[in-house]
Amino acid sequence: MVGEHHGFAAIVVDGNSGKTIYARNEHELRHPASVTKVMTLYLLFEQLEKGQLRLDSPLMISGHAAAQAPSKLGLQPGETISVENAIKAVVTKSANDIACAIAENIGGDEARFAQMMTRKAHALGMRNTHYENASGLPNPRQITTAYDLAILGRAIQDRFPRYYRYFSTHSFAYNGALHRNHNHLLGRVEGMDGIKTGYTRASGFNLLTSVRRHSHHIVAVVMGGTSAGARDRIMAQLIEQYIGGGASTRTAAAITEDDNAAEEVAAAPTAVAALERAPAFSAPVAERQPERTAYAAEEPAIDSETAVGSIPRHAAAPVLKEKIEKPIERAPQVDAAAQVRPAFVSGVQKRVAEEPAVAEKKGRGKASEKKSASPIADGSTSGRPTKGITVATTTPAAIRSTTNVAKVDAARPTKPGWMIQIGAAEDPAKANELLSRARSQLQGFPATAKSFTEKVQKGNETLYRARFAGLEEDSAQSACKALKRAGFACFTTKN
Repeated sequence: MVGEHHGFAAIVVDGNSGKTIYARNEHELRHPASVTKVMTLYLLFEQLEKGQLRLDSPLMISGHAAAQAPSKLGLQPGETISVENAIKAVVTKSANDIACAIAENIGGDEARFAQMMTRKAHALGMRNTHYENASGLPNPRQITTAYDLAILGRAIQDRFPRYYRYFSTHSFAYNGALHRNHNHLLGRVEGMDGIKTGYTRASGFNLLTSVRRHSHHIVAVVMGGTSAGARDRIMAQLIEQYIGGGASTRTAAAITEDDNAAEEVAAAPTAVAALERAPAFSAPVAERQPERTAYAAEEPAIDSETAVGSIPRHAAAPVLKEKIEKPIERAPQVDAAAQVRPAFVSGVQKRVAEEPAVAEKKGRGKASEKKSASPIADGSTSGRPTKGITVATTTPAAIRSTTNVAKVDAARPTKPGWMIQIGAAEDPAKANELLSRARSQLQGFPATAKSFTEKVQKGNETLYRARFAGLEEDSAQSACKALKRAGFACFTTKN
């Protein structure tokens, strides 16, 4: 099929009967990318339902959450965001920092929350799903299947109809910036009510959707599209071809949780074991390049017209000339020797390498945004994105002004030794602020530590690493451990 990544998988499930009406590679292991966040929100909705959290409850942003790679909202350590705004940020912006904050505020830390996610997946019957983080940022052990995602798509709306509506949010305004939903079929395909897109280089372009039209309801998954537009065209065709083919009345029981099944699968993690024995797929040959391509990127913001091509509003006919065959297909297994790409390069801050075209588009967007000064209230949503919004930089609410930031050296020290990196920022002022805050947080910070920022280029993105140098290995390791306990993300490396 045109637009398929070689790790392509898809499934269409009749929401009324629970029967699979189209499938291809639906049980093959794939990386979920940001579709992961559906499970993150499932656990958040559970907390709301139990009364453990309210929509106006504040979620604290830690150093670890703030240091997540884009796409992110850009809040700083010590700031808070309400649960409702966090939901909207995850649904529209697909904010990795906010997904991580949700995980930490519920589970204590992201690793424990990922274990909760995995147990919940297994309890729902998602037996081939394993989570390592709350955002979907690359991890070779973070895996799922199209079949499992269809279960999740059905379960979350059955279990939380009150909160599921957030997945239909078209746009979200926060601190003066407008964030549009990455699902460009939403509002353009009749009856679509969500739910989530995802993209990394290893996964290709993913989409989990739900469509209700007249008396019919389908949940569909496409994984491994070659582009957002190709994925959307395939999904639109699947919807149009199969929306009328299912039952017109609900006979399927709601998906329930089986805690015994969760414990059984946890004791024998078949999905992860299978992945380690024989990975189901790898990155395309064209992407097996130097280490800069090992970084993940959340799905680029693509204009809706470009994404959906010729799909008319409330499309009523397939948009591709190729007809999708009805019989359930089984694709051959990819060479077991092909390994899943590493999530990050050792010693390098985990950051996104943006596609050149996307970065160029962002540059044009920033220029146009400066022309307008139209304010938008925090947390507002819109069915029609507003143009010409002035993007305001988030101001830390619980952190002292940057006027007290200590002066740092601009160049890397030449003396051999060990360094601590505590993060990377988009401009040197923010990097300097990180260094100042780190030094002030710890009593007895090594006197020999020399702070500096280092400019680096990642694709079209310029970053400034915040580092301390001039340390012995032992002192660097102990200082880094103390910084982690204080909420900073850091690692040590040799100068």
